[in-house]
Amino acid sequence: MAKLTVKDIDLKDKKVIMRVDFNVPCDKRGKITDETRIKEALPTIKYVLKHAKKLILMSHLGRPDGKIVESLRLTEVAKKLSKLLKKPVEKLDDCVGEDIKKKIEKTPKKIILLENLRFHPQEEKGDENFAKELASLADVYVNDAFGTAHRAHASTTIIAKYLPSCIGFLMEKELNSLSCALAPTKPYVVILGGAKVSDKIGLIKNLLNKADKILIGGAMAYTFLKAKGITVGKSKIEEDKLSLAEQLLEEAKNKNVQILLPVDHLAVDNIDEPKIKIITENESIDDNLIGVDIGPKTISLFKKALKDANTVLWNGPLGIFENNAYAKGTKEIALYLAKLKKAMTIVGGGDSAAAAKKFGVAKKLCHVSTGGGASLEFLEGKELPGIMIIPDKK
Repeated sequence: MAKLTVKDIDLKDKKVIMRVDFNVPCDKRGKITDETRIKEALPTIKYVLKHAKKLILMSHLGRPDGKIVESLRLTEVAKKLSKLLKKPVEKLDDCVGEDIKKKIEKTPKKIILLENLRFHPQEEKGDENFAKELASLADVYVNDAFGTAHRAHASTTIIAKYLPSCIGFLMEKELNSLSCALAPTKPYVVILGGAKVSDKIGLIKNLLNKADKILIGGAMAYTFLKAKGITVGKSKIEEDKLSLAEQLLEEAKNKNVQILLPVDHLAVDNIDEPKIKIITENESIDDNLIGVDIGPKTISLFKKALKDANTVLWNGPLGIFENNAYAKGTKEIALYLAKLKKAMTIVGGGDSAAAAKKFGVAKKLCHVSTGGGASLEFLEGKELPGIMIIPDKK
């Protein structure tokens, strides 16, 4: 069922409290290094400002663990938001309490940003009274923070019990786009990477019922390769997941899902001061070497597998892309995805989204998710509490 959106609720003369995901990356000086999540929330923010009496935004930043951490205040976020909106933003020094209520009532500014929710331990605990306090600040609740929708926190889920509630445009876009990966137009090709098989078990099991081909790279590929009896040197593997990898390969075979693993590799003897070596097809990775990227033949193999796809899901980089010396595999596949004009190309957030941005293709793909853990759980087929609590459209 489709969820109620901000367009389905009368906002006239109402105070709206909206959960956004302004958990943006910052440098050591506290300056924002990637404002994507703020920009993605702007359509809903502008809509509410146009129709409501007042907008109260709330978010977390980092992991303060229930304590006030000066470097994790939302001051820089408020400045960036004000600049993007070209409107003044009232930034408060807390998120609950009588003093905050009074300041919200008195300020002539139409948009307010509360302080980091996670300065209060009650937020992550899903505390009912803390949620009630947040709810008491407004008349309507809007959840536009897909990146935290998998958490049953006070501001993402519990608050919806106490106010008329709906989702924003970003949340709606995320749900519509990611749903295409669960009900795909075939042929459907999935690209999986990242460090651990254990992080992707639920995803692989769910996609084995939907995908035609699954391309596996990144460190997780070496667990699968070792499970097949291939020598992988000192490459990162999960010894306790070897039998599982073997089972998944067998299950894929039984379901006629083609799993493609790397056939050649970029390997190094030392990640920090490397001597780079290309491990060609049918050549073993020496005992003193670590696989850090897919090789040129694998890049070609993966491109060929993607060529005729109508739906593509990409979740996880294919090498240590943060280091330019090990980034070619991820970069080549990212650039190729951007050229697939007929395909619905979906990126599942996290490191994949960072890679898409790094290689300049984020705007050329159909959807790049703002949620890492949330997108992963959604694609595993799990129900996300921050979404389930919102009423369905009638």
